[in-house]
Amino acid sequence: MDIYSLLKPLLFLLEAERAHDLTLKTLRLAEKTGLPVLPGRVPTCQPRQVMGLTFPNAVGLAAGLDKNAACIDGLAALGFGFIEVGTVTPRPQPGNPKPRLFRVREAEGIINRFGFNNLGVDTLIENVKAAKFKGILGINIGKNFDTPNERAVEDYLICLRKVYAHASYVTVNISSPNTKNLRALQEKEVLSALLATLKAEQTKLAREHGRYVPIALKIAPDLEPGQVNEIADLLMEHAFDGVIATNTTLARDAVNGMQHAEEAGGLSGTPVRDKSTLVIRQLAERLQGRIPIIGVGGIFSGKDAAEKIAAGASLVQVYSGLIYRGPQLVRDICQTLR
Repeated sequence: MDIYSLLKPLLFLLEAERAHDLTLKTLRLAEKTGLPVLPGRVPTCQPRQVMGLTFPNAVGLAAGLDKNAACIDGLAALGFGFIEVGTVTPRPQPGNPKPRLFRVREAEGIINRFGFNNLGVDTLIENVKAAKFKGILGINIGKNFDTPNERAVEDYLICLRKVYAHASYVTVNISSPNTKNLRALQEKEVLSALLATLKAEQTKLAREHGRYVPIALKIAPDLEPGQVNEIADLLMEHAFDGVIATNTTLARDAVNGMQHAEEAGGLSGTPVRDKSTLVIRQLAERLQGRIPIIGVGGIFSGKDAAEKIAAGASLVQVYSGLIYRGPQLVRDICQTLR
């Protein structure tokens, strides 16, 4: 039996954010002391070539769990093919007031309204440099809450420049529902300008560092088909390297009447599974293989992951499924996808 199986009943008695913090501390302790976090080795999986990178397996950790990159080595011990840390902003910020994380147990969902709480990009970089992990590391970047959208590109540029040397790939997060008006950056003209600026900076940084670091865009599940097509077209127009579908949803139709369902914030877990898969399918139809898709949202089993791959994703990421299923989920997905 793994550590998480022993701890989960206790963790679920705690307030959700306290349990989140305790889990990360436990993983850090396990990594330092050599305690097992997985029951046996993760099955060997077929490596995947995506965005010019070789991923040891197709299962990644989604951004949001380790916002400050403080637990990279402990998380790596769970067998992930890649880890994404952040979302990080140029300046430290506390995020929204607590409580801001809620379990919707009946639906195996989680609602969060963290609001990009993090210690700032400089602290994240120091933590990345201190980690032993040599695998594929994604760094997810955002804007500070008090930076107006008209100047959002400045925050993304600051973060991109600072993390570039330390990331395997960079994710541009414009889809969190917990930073006011952030999702307005998904609108066509605004997004086109943002992508163009970031692509130009990527080209410049690649020359300076002698190394090309792919950039992916993370989008919301609450987009109309026409909006998905517009975003896909812009990604192709600006030669972006990948797209992550999807972030959390604002919809509550799948959890109406359940405890905590009316809490403000983004809903993840099983309630977002079908919405994210639909967006992946729409993207895949429009992109026609020109830009790879990383699928995330409601993956609680190998079958769920295979569904995302069948819809058009090249890789998958988990977060809420890890909370409810534990590290065994990584093994289950690898066994299904290998």
